Amino acid sequence: MITGPLLEVRDLRTYFFTDRGLVRAVDGVSFSIARGRTLGLVGESGCGKSVTALSLLRLVPPPGRLVGGEILFEGRNLCEMAEEEMRRLRGARLAMIFQDPMSALNPVLTVGFQIAEAVLAHERVSRREAFERAIEMMRAVAIPDPERRARSYPHELSGGLRQRALIAMALICRPALLIADEPTTALDVTIQAEILDLLARLREEFHLAMLLITHDLGVVAQTADEVAIMYAGRIVEYAPVREIFHNPQHPYTRGLLRCVPRLVASGEGPRRLEAIEGTVPNLLNLPPGCPFADRCSEVQPTCREGDVEMIEIAPAHLVRCVARGSPIRPAAARVVHSAVP
Repeated sequence: MITGPLLEVRDLRTYFFTDRGLVRAVDGVSFSIARGRTLGLVGESGCGKSVTALSLLRLVPPPGRLVGGEILFEGRNLCEMAEEEMRRLRGARLAMIFQDPMSALNPVLTVGFQIAEAVLAHERVSRREAFERAIEMMRAVAIPDPERRARSYPHELSGGLRQRALIAMALICRPALLIADEPTTALDVTIQAEILDLLARLREEFHLAMLLITHDLGVVAQTADEVAIMYAGRIVEYAPVREIFHNPQHPYTRGLLRCVPRLVASGEGPRRLEAIEGTVPNLLNLPPGCPFADRCSEVQPTCREGDVEMIEIAPAHLVRCVARGSPIRPAAARVVHSAVP
């Protein structure tokens, strides 16, 4: 009997060894997800969210490599698992909804065939049975007239239906963990709401754990139980969703919340959105110390002296910030471990 979280990530490090230098895309990331819970992973484009997701599945493209840390899934360390064993897990126990449904689906194969392929890859069933299960799952994700749509090609479906087809493909083998990478990107507001409602219903129905990757704090507020705020390859704040919105502690988290449009009360004048000053640092040439220091309104001299550690400031609320009492570790202490084969 497995106890504890379904997924536990400890000090995960994924680096890209490029001709121009070393890119620490994921640099010491830790989090956990319990069964039936959703963790929202939030941050600007290029902060390492998608690379974190690909690392969990051991699908990081070259020249990227997992160089350190542990990924404990159902009590087993995926970093030590043979590739053949990982193939059996992907799509069966671990599944992912990729960011762009049009590029994730094969344009020359019917949608039903592609969903059925996921069954054939992991279970010994006939093609007919796999196709029938694909139709059933398409019905479960509220694709209208699934018998006809199963014989359609991706370009014949709307963006919302293609996204539902990807969800059906990810869930058809009843995985324990679903990774959703920007599942509402490029969809209009009405379809976004439908997809989020669908994910919430399926999570309850299948008792899924979910890693929801997004830059949209509105999506997080509606869907997540816990939230990890990511910046320049590191998690800078981690807390229950209510704490993030009502008691944000890291200056970056506060900056993200100030960027969210809000309705104004009757009689109030227009409210100007506040931008976070500066730009995201180049991961090839990160500044010493806290990578957010150059954009931070609370910066202190010690922020640039070394790596800032994560501390717990309240139950289940962690933050990486000198202004909140985080200790400093000398940058020279960082070690690159041998890559996972």
